[in-house]
Amino acid sequence: MTLNTTVLQFGYLLAWLFSIILIIRGIKEERLSDKILAFVMFLLAQELQDYTFGFANINFLWEELNGFPRYTGLLLGPATYFYLKTQTNQHFSFKKSDTWHLLPWSIYFFFNLSIFFQGKFFVQQFQESKLGVVFVWMEHFAIIISYLYYFYLSLKIYQEYKRWIETQFSNIESISLDWFRNFIYIMIAGQAFRWSFLLLDAILKLNFTQEWWWNVAIVFVVCYVGILGFAQNQSKRLIFKEIEEKNTRKFEIPKDEINHWKSKLLKKMEVDKIYLDPELSLNSLAGMLKTNTLLLSSLINNHFGKNFSDYINEYRISDFQKRSKMSENQHLTMFGMALDSGFNSKATFNRAFKKFTGKAPKEFK
Repeated sequence: MTLNTTVLQFGYLLAWLFSIILIIRGIKEERLSDKILAFVMFLLAQELQDYTFGFANINFLWEELNGFPRYTGLLLGPATYFYLKTQTNQHFSFKKSDTWHLLPWSIYFFFNLSIFFQGKFFVQQFQESKLGVVFVWMEHFAIIISYLYYFYLSLKIYQEYKRWIETQFSNIESISLDWFRNFIYIMIAGQAFRWSFLLLDAILKLNFTQEWWWNVAIVFVVCYVGILGFAQNQSKRLIFKEIEEKNTRKFEIPKDEINHWKSKLLKKMEVDKIYLDPELSLNSLAGMLKTNTLLLSSLINNHFGKNFSDYINEYRISDFQKRSKMSENQHLTMFGMALDSGFNSKATFNRAFKKFTGKAPKEFK
């Protein structure tokens, strides 16, 4: 067993392991996001399969299954896109109209399957023909376009989601999905690395061992996505829809009602000190004020000049500063006082403190 074989087998088996664990958890907890992430891990395993088996001298994929449409590159983009949709909206469900996302892969699969059923000799003839070479490059081109399209859609939704959670929640670190953004960037870098090798192979005729390197990049992706994806919790409070985010920005409060709502909000913040509730959200605050989230979000954005997260956390930082000066609190750690001020995450506290004071918490101390 060589290093080449060991690394690829580790990544291949790890992808399968996470796929099985995630599908079990998805079924048990009825989490569609886990089921789709399990499918993503399965697809990553398929990306590694040929070279994993090849370096282990298992050649049935090229002998008995030569020509069989086993490649799944046209499914990875849509699966990634729908994983984000389910992770940001706990109520997401598939519609019939979503099946068109399978069309490119279906065309690839059934066309190649029809060739495969003609027999080994016919498959070999087709692969060596000019038409066969053209179809291979068309498949490569379609996969690249698919990646670019779905990764673009995913990043677009991610940016809208990031803006949305800052208008809906005060503690956002646990639901920020920054790891997913990094996953997209890693996938883009990994695929660029892979396609660069394919181009070099077409020009320089690289050998099997030289092509090993882009598979190592996929092993890294498997480790990153598997570990961080499995660690993600799906909040039941998350019901993000792009149309809601756009409607929030367009809503305007009647001028004769502005002062009324400002007064009610300030009473809740400065008298009732509702910011001390770490689970406070725009929806729960709107319920306290007996209004809707569109009005409340417009009030905070347009008449206090902040998003919901900054508006609440500025009160918490002010409360923390007051607590830190009280002699009865000197036995508490800084984070202990931050928890008492309404924060539930050290990362959120550090980020908010730096934003509103210009200093890191350690400097303040």
